[in-house]
Amino acid sequence: MEEKRSSSVIRRRRPRSAHLDPNTLVFPPREMPVQDISELYRRIEKLGEGSYAVVYKCETSLLRALRHSNIVTLHDIVHEQNSLVFVFEYMKTDLSKYLEQHRTGLEQMQVRLFLFQLLRGLAFCHSKKILHRDLKPQNLLLNGNGELKLADFGLARAKSVPSRTYSHEVVTLWYRPPDVLLGSTDYSTSLDLWGVGCIFAEMCTGEALFQGVTNNVTDQLDRIFSIRGIPDPKKWP
Repeated sequence: MEEKRSSSVIRRRRPRSAHLDPNTLVFPPREMPVQDISELYRRIEKLGEGSYAVVYKCETSLLRALRHSNIVTLHDIVHEQNSLVFVFEYMKTDLSKYLEQHRTGLEQMQVRLFLFQLLRGLAFCHSKKILHRDLKPQNLLLNGNGELKLADFGLARAKSVPSRTYSHEVVTLWYRPPDVLLGSTDYSTSLDLWGVGCIFAEMCTGEALFQGVTNNVTDQLDRIFSIRGIPDPKKWP
């Protein structure tokens, strides 16, 4: 069954009761799917759309296990008749849009703050043996207090230790490590850390470090090798 995310700002409707605090959110148990999410929430404004139209059930279980101040909070899952609607905390913007307003890069202190929060959230994921696998500025959300949170776990999956074989069809090309571009399916936390390095450089300069041609693996590898050099087989571990 296909599952899709809500892309609107929505507020939960409160049951009418004279005994409820007006700031209290009530989450009644639901045994049967609701006819429409409007029974529980009121749509206010469409903010945008996620990277993937289809979200699989694995993301539900992963997000429920990831309760951390630097990971976007999943507040509720509403089961409509033909879909699941994921209700996340409201975030003002994402790092990609924020960088568009700072074309020459961010201030050093701001880079340090964002990088610390990114690493903190990612370390928590890895401590739970979960790889994000799609780190990029669009998937790092910012709220009005300057807090950065990891989002969009559509490609995330649990990993085992030692690492096992996974698909190489992961991660946007600009933030994909060369071994995965070359077809490697045996990777672990280093996959996410490569993405962190690319994002770190982008925050410093205002431009993506390896801006290859869209969906062109060869060009993407050329961009990486032109900056990092060609790998020497004699120095491989």
